[in-house]
Amino acid sequence: MTQTLFSFGHGYSARAISRQLDPTTWRVIGTTRDSQQLETIRDSGAEPWVWPGDRPDLDGVTHLLVSTAPTADGDPVLAELKDEIAARIGQFKWVGYLSTTAVYGDHQGGWVDETTPATPTAERGRWRVRAEEQWGGIPGLPLHIFRLAGIYGPGRGPFSKLKRGGLRRIIKPGQVFSRIHVDDIAQVLIASMAKPNPGAIYNVCDDEPVPPQDVIGYAAELQGLTMPPAVPFDEADLTPMARSFYNENKRVRNDRIKDELGVSLLYPNYRVGLEALMQHQKDAT
Repeated sequence: MTQTLFSFGHGYSARAISRQLDPTTWRVIGTTRDSQQLETIRDSGAEPWVWPGDRPDLDGVTHLLVSTAPTADGDPVLAELKDEIAARIGQFKWVGYLSTTAVYGDHQGGWVDETTPATPTAERGRWRVRAEEQWGGIPGLPLHIFRLAGIYGPGRGPFSKLKRGGLRRIIKPGQVFSRIHVDDIAQVLIASMAKPNPGAIYNVCDDEPVPPQDVIGYAAELQGLTMPPAVPFDEADLTPMARSFYNENKRVRNDRIKDELGVSLLYPNYRVGLEALMQHQKDAT
């Protein structure tokens, strides 16, 4: 029996999911606002749909995935389709919302898990909390929330930035970030689709939160490049967005994806992930 996944905002993470789903048992439809992305979506195994634009056709859809970014006005999917989605609750087996670990705010390097209250400090985190609440406010919706750490993978990582030059190692004592390889995001969501648990929240991150300069340094080492210069955080000329990331410091636990979904991470730390990306680059040349 074919199941249909409708993916709102079929970007980097969602395309990784459609590449892993079996096309003999899954039909995937993915939206984009950019008509130049239509072929990229097709290449990922999904049927492209330009939206905002034509109203999405949800007939026969069994699974919904939402990764569109919210704004100060809330979630854009619900702004247009909330009533229709609420009216179709009975047809959905699973609904997934891709959020962010920014909802936890700053914990001065301490550990957080899914039971930690959402106390965001950054605007993007506050918008995500509001969107989570909007989706959670639809009675009976089989909603699953995935709070993603910093995403990397093929085409998205430190290697290309290192080769262009100008990358620095920003040093802020005690600062750590959690991260996740895009293929591990895909396997977590697919595992959840196979084992729905409406109302569940999952942190999606690897096992090892580390200082950002460690990641950049290891990437340079793998490529045989000169170590980028170290710059104290207080002296770094960062954009307001980049600086906001450093205002939050926490370590994110991922036990639930392992204990409940049986996930074994493909890339449990940044070293394994970067080594795989290097091999991917070699295989592509």
